[in-house]
Amino acid sequence: MKRLGDAELEIMLAVWGAGEAVNSVYVHDKLKGSRDWALPAVATSLNRLVEKGFLTQEKRGRTNLYSPIISEREYKAAESRGILDRLFGNSFKGLMSALYDGDRIGEKEIEELRSFLDEMEDK
Repeated sequence: MKRLGDAELEIMLAVWGAGEAVNSVYVHDKLKGSRDWALPAVATSLNRLVEKGFLTQEKRGRTNLYSPIISEREYKAAESRGILDRLFGNSFKGLMSALYDGDRIGEKEIEELRSFLDEMEDK
């Protein structure tokens, strides 16, 4: 799976968050504040995401509607696996160690992880 750039990811998060097909105006409005793009720039980026295989485009009258091909969950799983492989040699312990040593996780997060692992074992 291809990786998304930061701007592309913001666009995809807006599309995923909508839960239905969206037009460029919707995405443009969702990006206000974080990315102050002109509407044509948003439309161009949406078309590139169609070309990359992340979105479908459906013409309704004069409006293009965009829907995700790849779910947010699928993308995050693939991206997470890629980070784990590339940066930590597929070592989950290495990832957790880096986060812990970098003060990115604390006792609360460790407890959440323990609870999650317990739930997974019970399945």
